[in-house]
Amino acid sequence: MTEIYLDNSATTRPYPEVIAHVSRVQGEIYGNPSSMHEKGVEAEKQIKEARWRIASFFSDREDEIIFTSGGTEANNLAIKGAAKRNRNKGNHLVTSLVEHPSVLNCFRYLEEYEGFRVTYLPVDQQGLIDPEQLKKLVDKNTILVSIMHVNNEIGTVQPLKEIGSLIKKQNPSVLFHVDAVQSFARLPLKTNEWQADMLSCSAHKVHGPRGSGCLWVRKGTLLQPLMHGGGQEKELRPGTENVPAIAGFGLAARLTGENQHQKAAALGNLKLSFYRTLQQKGIDFYVNGPPVEESAVHIINLSFSGLPSEVLLHSLEERGIYVSAGSACHSRKPEPSHILQALDLDRDRLESALRFSFSCYNNEQEVEYAAAQTAEVVRELRAIIR
Repeated sequence: MTEIYLDNSATTRPYPEVIAHVSRVQGEIYGNPSSMHEKGVEAEKQIKEARWRIASFFSDREDEIIFTSGGTEANNLAIKGAAKRNRNKGNHLVTSLVEHPSVLNCFRYLEEYEGFRVTYLPVDQQGLIDPEQLKKLVDKNTILVSIMHVNNEIGTVQPLKEIGSLIKKQNPSVLFHVDAVQSFARLPLKTNEWQADMLSCSAHKVHGPRGSGCLWVRKGTLLQPLMHGGGQEKELRPGTENVPAIAGFGLAARLTGENQHQKAAALGNLKLSFYRTLQQKGIDFYVNGPPVEESAVHIINLSFSGLPSEVLLHSLEERGIYVSAGSACHSRKPEPSHILQALDLDRDRLESALRFSFSCYNNEQEVEYAAAQTAEVVRELRAIIR
């Protein structure tokens, strides 16, 4: 049976080169990178090389890369670390209603257990925040704003240049954190243009291994560590480094980032081909979030009225097509996605939504076939329900 994987926003298939590299480092370069002997030095070189490769996306500032266990830890370190370290400057924090759970739950924790005042920005039906509304919220007591670059469920690309400019004009000392897990190595990261101070990334979203990520921290930004131990990662992330995963992350970042513009264009063409093929099949469906041409190149979220997402998902799985009913962090929960709820969709659209996300491992023939099969499944299920 044909297998077509269209759940790349949840995780990606690792590159063969990354699998081989991780295996080699795991088996041969097993020293502790803090050790002074040759085995330790070899391991340390792997970390340095990965840091250098990832720093190429951040103006080559290797000293600003802090390795973590993934995007979730990077978000936690940025948000909790910034809030607690800078509490003497104020207690107001700002984020949006459509952030990843690893961001939202950090703010909820800080609000409930640490006494911070948190403002959650609403969004319009495309998932965009209103920068002017943000401008009115930022004041002398605001210490942190966290807004994601690309939304993981609907592909909204936030106007970070405008957002960053407004934040800094209102209060230059406010720290600006960007969750870039869905855009790292896929889209340009214009940290200076955005006036960002921190940015989170994850390896397994760019065909790297699970268990590795990083937080870019602009020089001079002060954070409180989440854990205490040795002096690894500038004492912000203590503990013996996961050398194989970090090495794999560095290689995956390089491979994904090569010819970035061409790859982005190719992904965008795949998404459009999928969408247009689905349109040609004559079934009714809705696009959730931004217009197809304006969302991130690799994500499209659609609702198929009258059909439960879970039924659709498993019907497609029976045909070898793997998609998602939302964020992987929410897909096993019965309630509708908080992101789709923030768009103020009606109940039917909330309960019939599927996310299709593409990667370099997909091709036009696959996505056209997947679209045709999706249309066939929808038509068959609607006939049964009627």
